[in-house]
Amino acid sequence: MPLHPHFRQAKTIVPFTPLLLLFYSPFTPYIIMKFLGTIIWWIFGGLEAAIGYFTGSLAMAITIIGIPVALQTFKIGLLCLFPFGSNVRSTSSPPGCIRIPLNIIWLICGGLFACLMHVVFGILLYIIIIGIPFGKQHFKLAKLSLAPFGKEVELGI
Repeated sequence: MPLHPHFRQAKTIVPFTPLLLLFYSPFTPYIIMKFLGTIIWWIFGGLEAAIGYFTGSLAMAITIIGIPVALQTFKIGLLCLFPFGSNVRSTSSPPGCIRIPLNIIWLICGGLFACLMHVVFGILLYIIIIGIPFGKQHFKLAKLSLAPFGKEVELGI
């Protein structure tokens, strides 16, 4: 008895493996580009910036009064480690009376300098066409480093 035509082609079908699902997923190009972008970011300064923010966070956490600032610098450091796919958004909690004074103190004591540095690097990377994705990440970091109190970071790991 002859086989159905579809069964004759069954010899050429590649067996299903979970590895094939990884390479033929519709999200694979996004995941691969996010991974490559993060690795390039780490090599060309993102890792050093994150270590700097983490060191500043540790120094501020040693003092009791600096713990709120330490949490904010740690948040910026995490965004420096994984900028691609991460989002910065305002918290859904009602605005408190402490956010504004803390953001003003942050701005005076170094937040403005950090924001300007990220803006300068973002502009320099936008001049080079290939650096536009990295410039976008610097502008995201500039937005967070200008006023970090009242913002939260969703890491896209």
